[in-house]
Amino acid sequence: MKIKKSALESSFFQNFVVPLTAVLLSFLVGAIFILIVGKNPIEVYSVLFSQTLGNSYGIGQLLFKTTPLIFAGLSVAVCFKAGLFNIGAQGQLQIGAFLTAIVGMKTLGVPFYIEIPLLLFAGMAGGGIWGFIPGYLKAKLGAHEVINTIMLNFISTALISYLVTNVFNVPATVHTPPISPTGHLLRFDQIFPAFEGSPVNLSLLIAVVTVVLVWYYIDRTKYGYELKVVGLNPRAAEYGGISVSRQVVLSMVIGGAIAGLVGSNFVMGYKYYYEEGFSTDTGFMGIAVALLGNNNPFGIILSSLLFGMLEYGGLVINTMVPKELVSILQAIVIIFVISSNKIFRRIIVNLIKKKKLLMVQND
Repeated sequence: MKIKKSALESSFFQNFVVPLTAVLLSFLVGAIFILIVGKNPIEVYSVLFSQTLGNSYGIGQLLFKTTPLIFAGLSVAVCFKAGLFNIGAQGQLQIGAFLTAIVGMKTLGVPFYIEIPLLLFAGMAGGGIWGFIPGYLKAKLGAHEVINTIMLNFISTALISYLVTNVFNVPATVHTPPISPTGHLLRFDQIFPAFEGSPVNLSLLIAVVTVVLVWYYIDRTKYGYELKVVGLNPRAAEYGGISVSRQVVLSMVIGGAIAGLVGSNFVMGYKYYYEEGFSTDTGFMGIAVALLGNNNPFGIILSSLLFGMLEYGGLVINTMVPKELVSILQAIVIIFVISSNKIFRRIIVNLIKKKKLLMVQND
């Protein structure tokens, strides 16, 4: 039976109803795990929400955790749109952040209006180059991007570890020398005293601007249209005169460049240097963020807020329940998001069948 697109495939249903239902179901299942460990779910969730959303410091921490997830989610989503599975956002953001720090420590004395754009460009260039490698191998040699990006994640981690430890390091530490003060991004607590102590900074606004730019590129430009066509049907795209190989490389470069901006949050807005292990799983969480946001740039903001809340919330409820519970909750969200579309489709199909059957019987 054919179901009208407006019922099952509308943007509202796909981008809001399905993810919201998946989140609510995951919290319900999470409550069962909380009961298993002998705690009160209402009490645990109350602390989780009150400490992340109930005060300005918690909101500041939430926004700080959310910022890199937006970049990572966008990075994965752009590649998803082109039919590519970018598991390499972790390596791309590491290279981008590291290059941001290296350029920042070498440009002392440069005015801020040159320094800040220069460091942002350095991060994008580092991530873009690291994304170009698997994109080129996929386009020219047919090498699968999943394998390539996984291997490049290992290479980036090992390479940066060596450079931080043996070349660009402060003795007895695992971080680089600090960047130039003119490369620091404004922290919100310098303007709003209520955020005092929380590290949220101007990188958040850069992330929001990036969301708008990605949305415009994908939905309002010729190149974005070509990217989506390649993702839907590469053969039809090639037949229509679209260069599939160019779009493959371009999408991986754009995804890598966006991932490289993660360094702006940590290197330019928080610690002011690159620290080994500063981001252990942000790139991988970007996959979950993109899935929950249905690869919609604005949906990614909402999904990033959720995972940011869970990440910071895991710290505030750590004394009440095991910290692994938050990881379980994140995994449950992902499972529900992946399976919810088909589940809801079956439910609606059955409801419509029953409605038509009742109409026939009444007649």
